[in-house]
Amino acid sequence: MTLLQIPRPEAAPNIPATLELTVVIPTFNERENVAPLILRLGKALEGVSWQAIFVDDNSADGTAEVVKVIGARDPRIACLHRIGRRGLAGAVIEGIMASAAPVVAVIDADLQHDETILPRMLKLIQSDAADLVVGSRYLAPEGAKIGLSPLRLAGSRLATWIARRVLRADVTDPVSGFFMIRRSLFERVGPKLSPQGFKILFDIIASQPKPLRIVETPYVFAERQAGASKLDGRVVIEYLGLILSKFSRGLIPPRALLFGLVGSSGVIVHLLVLALCRRLGFAFVGAQEMAAVVAMTSNFLINNQVTYRDRRLRGLSLLTGYFRFCALCGLGLIANVAIADLVHHWTPIWWLAGAAGALFGAVWNYVSTSLAVW
Repeated sequence: MTLLQIPRPEAAPNIPATLELTVVIPTFNERENVAPLILRLGKALEGVSWQAIFVDDNSADGTAEVVKVIGARDPRIACLHRIGRRGLAGAVIEGIMASAAPVVAVIDADLQHDETILPRMLKLIQSDAADLVVGSRYLAPEGAKIGLSPLRLAGSRLATWIARRVLRADVTDPVSGFFMIRRSLFERVGPKLSPQGFKILFDIIASQPKPLRIVETPYVFAERQAGASKLDGRVVIEYLGLILSKFSRGLIPPRALLFGLVGSSGVIVHLLVLALCRRLGFAFVGAQEMAAVVAMTSNFLINNQVTYRDRRLRGLSLLTGYFRFCALCGLGLIANVAIADLVHHWTPIWWLAGAAGALFGAVWNYVSTSLAVW
């Protein structure tokens, strides 16, 4: 479908004085799906006062430009073009916070969600039957089998099972990317939400001070028509970080937990390299130095790809960031030893002193590198 098939300027309706619904659509390289989705929304929401906010993460394929061209013809369409920020959760947060409508829906741009159930979802909220309406892939018999491969379906069901145990809520699809909520209830928890990851619905439900009235509506998850899925291993890791953060009741940010998990992997890398160097005949001190450098490099690269994927360093910035990371972690090691020695003077419990030093070093590494590297 081309832009020429979008209604001409004289045919595009104005936004009525009373706005009922904002549809937030996070996008990254979804150029081919923009025009078909807008046409579908117009047909499904006929008679509803609505607008759509596309939140684009600076797509390389020109998605934002397509939205802006259509928006120039149709005042219901707006583009929030993000530079230097990336991630579905963050896009959803910014899109909803930019809305003035009392009700906000979130839908993917890949045409896999069924936009025809939006009026039914809106009616449930406007009639005060629900605070949050979730489009569920698991209420319909074939709901998720069409649009997901067997591997992705298994992964989705596992993520759903974990989320339901954490939330203790009777929701069949708590990690759905298709839902509708009262804007006031979202804004109540907006500052608590993590801008990382893809599972924003789980975060919204888990962050509410009081249980929401949740109603689920079945739909069939369709096959993607164009573009590529954004789901990868990093998304899974980010989701686990969010789960652990909610277990701590938000005390520890998801990014800090990811940083800690990466640090733990560095310990394994260190020991493996140390063993290899010793087997190759290196003296212990030389082997230890080599292992430390490799582990630090591993930590930096994984953090850059996973923990800070929305601020990922590239080119020369990657090299300079690496040297800053090593320097700051070196200072963290010195502080680790100093704190451990200080605590050991206060108490003979060696493991307590060691743990205090390690904790201080870990906090230093996370805070300092977060500010100075990423």
